[in-house]
Amino acid sequence: MNWVDTILQGVMLGGLYALFAVGQSLLLGVMRLTNVAHGDFLILGSFAGFALIGGVPGTPLGGFGLNPAVTMLILLPLAASFGYGLQRGVLNGTLGADPMPSLVVTFGLSIVIQNLLLEIFSADNRSISALGVETRSLALGAGIHVGMLPLIIFILALAATVFMEWLFRRTHIGRAFRATSDDYQTAQLMGLDHRHVYALATAIAFALIAVAGMLQGMRTVFAPSDGPGLLLYAFEAVIIGGLGSFWGSFAGGIILGVSQSVGFRIDPGWGILIGHVVFLAMLMIRPSGLFPKTR
Repeated sequence: MNWVDTILQGVMLGGLYALFAVGQSLLLGVMRLTNVAHGDFLILGSFAGFALIGGVPGTPLGGFGLNPAVTMLILLPLAASFGYGLQRGVLNGTLGADPMPSLVVTFGLSIVIQNLLLEIFSADNRSISALGVETRSLALGAGIHVGMLPLIIFILALAATVFMEWLFRRTHIGRAFRATSDDYQTAQLMGLDHRHVYALATAIAFALIAVAGMLQGMRTVFAPSDGPGLLLYAFEAVIIGGLGSFWGSFAGGIILGVSQSVGFRIDPGWGILIGHVVFLAMLMIRPSGLFPKTR
């Protein structure tokens, strides 16, 4: 049963990685934007939740003592508005045939966010209280338990994936996303403002990033310099699953989580390494990913 438990814990961990990947997959699928600052925005979401809930005692960032659920409801519109403004004001100007401008700009954002967080919160590790949910578990029998918080994260990742698939396939804005992704110039002739459509996609992606960042902060400790590591997990999950596929990103996150969990089971120092090895093996066997899509 130990291996069953190992795989189950890996699936739960993969749910968090899948949540990291869905926002990245949306930006890559709609506008081919490689957001190098994705991990730093996740950590920014963690610190925003930390400041609103607990804060730093004895400082102006003493926190508001808000409930985590209320905090998330506050962060969602703030993150979406920030994402919309960032795309309209900065990132739209970097899009084009050459990916270098967007890479440079988002890399610059990454540096700014890391240094801003260091200046405000210092380099100390922080964590977000989930009102005791983080220490509760659910007994499944045969000595197997699953943590309540990882289970909630997995369910939210599944819900986010289902929502994004529904949004893309069943709604007007989803058709606009697909049309601008395929050919934004033709879409513009049909009356779509591609800059507005891109900004809406970024707003949704940043709302997902805020949720993922909050949950990351509840699951483990975090520091201002953790962003690049989270970016790597998000990229690996997206590439394993295939560009443009939300279910692929979900599957990629699960594969990455199970790989790391199995690695940790074999040797506590091998978990991260085994995850990267599986990612490289997938690149060699199937470079386009498991479920590639062209929108």
